[in-house]
Amino acid sequence: MRVVNHQEKRLGATLADALQPHAAELSRFAERGRPYLSTAASDVWDDVFPLVLPPDREHGLGIILLNSNSDSHFSFTNALGVVSAAQAKAIDIVFAQYPLACWLIGLHHHPVEYPRAAKVLSERVGTTLVNGNWFLRRLRPMAKRCVLMHGHRHIDWIGECGGLVIVSAPSPIMEATNDLDTYFYIHTLEVGGDGCLRLLAPQRIDIPGDRVT
Repeated sequence: MRVVNHQEKRLGATLADALQPHAAELSRFAERGRPYLSTAASDVWDDVFPLVLPPDREHGLGIILLNSNSDSHFSFTNALGVVSAAQAKAIDIVFAQYPLACWLIGLHHHPVEYPRAAKVLSERVGTTLVNGNWFLRRLRPMAKRCVLMHGHRHIDWIGECGGLVIVSAPSPIMEATNDLDTYFYIHTLEVGGDGCLRLLAPQRIDIPGDRVT
């Protein structure tokens, strides 16, 4: 994976090279769990996203990983999601460098509410990206060349918003005990003659539960 060089407006160093100058301090933080008045860990975390695996050819497929966790300091943190303006600008840089490529974009939070009834209010409040509509509008010019995948609530849902295909990944372990049957999907992508990225029918893998007899 590589990080975006905002000054040169192109992909820059690999993640390993970008982290190397901070390796000692990050190691101390990992071992002790305390920053000791240093913001290095949080600063580096903000700077390395989005992480990008570039395509291996002009019309190839690349991967963009985003950090959608909001920068807050209370227990609801992981439920709140936002894609920063800096990450959006970095995506624009990547798209400009590889204008004919297609992209698989991964993030934690789902960008929009899905057209289905919610069982409880908590499924609707504070679970989508705070700036989800803005983020999807930023992606719209490249919508036919992208597929967006996420987890968070892990709702089994595949749909489209503004021309962008969105895949919500079900989880084989959330809210499931060992005795329950679960499943996950293997997805296949193809690039058509028109240069657009297509999501083909997924292969469902069923996992039988462990039932005591």
